[in-house]
Amino acid sequence: MVWVLGVVVLLLMMIPLTAIVLDSEVGRALARRLGSGEPPGEGEERLKQLEKEVQYLGESVQSLQEESRFIRQLLEKPKEQEALPPGDE
Repeated sequence: MVWVLGVVVLLLMMIPLTAIVLDSEVGRALARRLGSGEPPGEGEERLKQLEKEVQYLGESVQSLQEESRFIRQLLEKPKEQEALPPGDE
């Protein structure tokens, strides 16, 4: 009979402890992971899309660097302008 009382007390103690754990950050992260509902193949598709986006952004950064380098060269070494030819008077 004592063991039944022990089991009941243990179960009564487990309810608030479970609620505390599930309400914590760990419980929320676990719920997000379990509840994402993402189909099995969708993660791979999303990864491929992100890889394409990263590649595009890398190319854009490289293009901007080239343009910046070109503009910097133009500003640092301005082309010497030739004097205008004398005009007819």
